[in-house]
Amino acid sequence: MAKFNKTRQKTPGTGPIRGPKTATGRTHQGGPGFERDPKGELFLLAVSNFCGEASFYQAADARDSRYLSLVRRIAVTDPLWLERFLIWLRTAANMRSAALVGALEAAYWMVRNGIPGSRRIVAGVMRRADEPGEAIAYWNPRYGRAMPKPVKRGIADAATRLYDEYALLKYDSGRASFRFGDVLDLTHPKSTSDAQGALFKYALDRRHGRENAPPASLPLLSARAGLMALPLAERRAALRDPDRLKAAGMTWEALAGWLQGPMDAEAWTAALPGMGYMAKSRNLRNLDEAGVGDDVAARVAAELADPQRVARSKQLPMRFLAAYRATGSVRWAQALETALSHSLANVPVLKGRTLVLVDRSASMFFANSRSSDLSYGDIAAVFGSALALRAEKADLIEFGSTSRGVGFRPGDSVLRLVDRFGNLGGTETAQAVRRWFDRHDRVVIVTDEQTDGRDGDPTAAVPEDVPVYTWNLAGYKYGHGPSGRNRHTFGGLSDAAFAMVPLLEAGSRADWPF
Repeated sequence: MAKFNKTRQKTPGTGPIRGPKTATGRTHQGGPGFERDPKGELFLLAVSNFCGEASFYQAADARDSRYLSLVRRIAVTDPLWLERFLIWLRTAANMRSAALVGALEAAYWMVRNGIPGSRRIVAGVMRRADEPGEAIAYWNPRYGRAMPKPVKRGIADAATRLYDEYALLKYDSGRASFRFGDVLDLTHPKSTSDAQGALFKYALDRRHGRENAPPASLPLLSARAGLMALPLAERRAALRDPDRLKAAGMTWEALAGWLQGPMDAEAWTAALPGMGYMAKSRNLRNLDEAGVGDDVAARVAAELADPQRVARSKQLPMRFLAAYRATGSVRWAQALETALSHSLANVPVLKGRTLVLVDRSASMFFANSRSSDLSYGDIAAVFGSALALRAEKADLIEFGSTSRGVGFRPGDSVLRLVDRFGNLGGTETAQAVRRWFDRHDRVVIVTDEQTDGRDGDPTAAVPEDVPVYTWNLAGYKYGHGPSGRNRHTFGGLSDAAFAMVPLLEAGSRADWPF
């Protein structure tokens, strides 16, 4: 069995993403490209890429293939770094698919090379009860039904930790490729209590057509069975007892099907106590259209704006922008603005003068996900605006073929400020830097880094002693400029790496954000 150093390794260099100082390739616009080291490239690609999604310049298959290649390489050369990264990706960055796929691919190559730790990685990235089944659904067609013991035990560990009554009701769907009973049959997890043992038996019986009434040791399932037994004509009356609905784990999706009728104001009001933060934020327009009362809306708005609930939800800033645009209602605007501000808690208050350049070229208007209408340009505008508003003094600039200032005042709404940005065509990053840099203390560029390169390195106009931070949202292989002293690249949809900016400026050696 291969041996490796178990001590936590620091990444050399001043920034988390390093690369050569001379061009090694070309960007997709034809400009000089600077290839990153494997860890830096993986970090940028993973946090900016939903597995299976396409970007403006790269097909989904090509990006996924590059992601898998990097995972395989690092799984063998530095598995402890990869473990920390993948668990951070799933938890702090809240990227489900990329973390799960990465863990399974890492496990395959670690087992193949006799490297320990794959069981811990597989178990560690799973945080939702449908993920053990998704793991098997990914593994089987790729590597066959026979799973190595570390992979099987990692999935079993996750099932033991995640499977409870509520999870069974929410995720054990006939639409799933592998249901709870399938996972139990294939991985044989050990229950941690008599109640969980009863749950496992019930899930197996349910999967194999032997479903009976839930035992008394499973009160949530028993309460749901009682509601399902109500005659259809009596179900709407049960809406007046929201505690009973909540005790039965009745989600709004389940409620809609159970009623077999419209989700009117009464139905939504009854469903709200059992709805999570994300479900509420995504259904604001439905609440308006159903005509829920102002008192109900006020309670929902207060929950959305609560800083502790925002932190627990792990919602990314783009979600609040999406919710804001979907509602078209003024009664949610202040709550969503407050929630977005809380979600950007890691954005530093930078001292001195900061130049913030936001890319508004055509490639930035490609949707960042099939499940969202938001583009990279939307996300760039949110991050750039938030950084400028929180800086001591900032110039906020949008650029493309041309560039122009975006006016703002302290205390402006981020959501309304985003609406002031436009679509500016090509990607003349160097031109924008030269035009707007004026003895600033730092430069922040929020972009996909796909400059055409006609004007050379975009950072060349900035003196070497002034730091330039490039926030790459698309994760392409080649960046627009070299990395090194006072030239740093971060990436993705999480704002965690912003916390490294003041560390770098204080002369400290920054580590990865995990």
